[in-house]
Amino acid sequence: MSNETSVGDGSVTRTRDTRRFVWLFDRKLVATAIGSIAVVVLAGLVQVSFGSFSMSLGKTWSAVFNPDVVLNQQAWNAFLFGGEMPEMSKESLIVWNIRLPRVFVAIIVGMNLAVSGAIFQAITRNELASPFILGVSSGAGLMILAVLVAIPSFVLAFPFLTPAGPQGGLVCGAILVAWLLGLGGAWWYGIENQQLLIAGLLGPAALAVAFVAAPGASLPVGVGEVAFTASSLLPVIAALGGIAAFLIVYAIAWKNGTSPVRLVLAGVIVGTVFNSLQTGLFFFADNLAVVQSAIAWTTGSLTGTDWEQVRMVLPWSVVSIGLAIAGARQCNVMLLGEQTAKSLGMSIEKVRFALSGVAVLAAAASIAVAGIVGFVGLIVPHMVRNLVGSDYKKVIVGCLFVGPALMVGADAGARLGMGVLTGSDGQIPVGIVTGLVGGPYFLYLMRKKEAMGEI
Repeated sequence: MSNETSVGDGSVTRTRDTRRFVWLFDRKLVATAIGSIAVVVLAGLVQVSFGSFSMSLGKTWSAVFNPDVVLNQQAWNAFLFGGEMPEMSKESLIVWNIRLPRVFVAIIVGMNLAVSGAIFQAITRNELASPFILGVSSGAGLMILAVLVAIPSFVLAFPFLTPAGPQGGLVCGAILVAWLLGLGGAWWYGIENQQLLIAGLLGPAALAVAFVAAPGASLPVGVGEVAFTASSLLPVIAALGGIAAFLIVYAIAWKNGTSPVRLVLAGVIVGTVFNSLQTGLFFFADNLAVVQSAIAWTTGSLTGTDWEQVRMVLPWSVVSIGLAIAGARQCNVMLLGEQTAKSLGMSIEKVRFALSGVAVLAAAASIAVAGIVGFVGLIVPHMVRNLVGSDYKKVIVGCLFVGPALMVGADAGARLGMGVLTGSDGQIPVGIVTGLVGGPYFLYLMRKKEAMGEI
């Protein structure tokens, strides 16, 4: 009888695990994903097909899907980790090293901004919330501009221990494994935490003394240095600025707790002040190149992006998007209202603050490589809710597709628009195009819906 019960419980558990992801195959969500991927592919192919070095569509397709690049491990090591670039044809080099990275950056930026806007709209229960409205974009942009204007050649260096000699890596690895196994065995057999800590500290010290005391022996390690330039630290700088801005917003909005209305009003105040400070920084820039770079940051631009920007933004994006998907359930609960969420046992302020941190990280990572791109974080969540419904599991996943579609399409227009209109090779900042697209769409939403504001 007990065996039958256990078998039945196992089948129920497997059924629950299977049903947990059924929503991913919702027809509207799948159709939205397929349509968005089609837009990204078409707009991306348009981007890589045109430029100062003209190529036919056939040559472009051949370069994009060239197996000598797509299946080349050395090429991907160069793209994602900055290794040595392998030999390839001129067409493949232009497509993969110059044009495609811009498409990939647009995809990642679109994902981040859309997810960030969706989270902010959930935690404030306000359809007008976005990284720009809540002051996050302004804070991140202000920090980046301050670094570009004040300390553009800033370098931060840290020393670290590195294996020395041809056998240093093997010796250090063996020592580390033995040490970890020893600590693991001590923990397994019940040594107290304080004793374990002492053993962990004394072990490496005794090992170093033994190496020094032994005749002719030396530690198989040397001292190296890792250096970070201002450009490589831009995601961290932008995140710090965005976090500082949102903390200020949170402090202003706090009055025995926060409310969605106070958060939005405080965000508008902080954003206005920080935008004024951004404008003031232009008067302290002596270098014209710095001014032009600063203008690109404030308007949002993907001009000149390459694999370095992909490597810069990708790790932060993976973390923020993963946390956003994990927090979708909390977003659904918060949309039920604060009283209902509290009755379900949720700590409103803790959850709101944690989700805000995820949204700030996603927005800051995008601002670090593309500048302040407006309207993407505002209108994409609206578009996704209209397409797949209000369940935030579907909304977050839908934003991962619709955001890149809007961003890649807008960047294609930004890159090629001047050539179509005036015949020149100039490029429009992508933030201008998203504003031109987002403004009319938002006006359409206002006309279509009787009440705009609270979700």
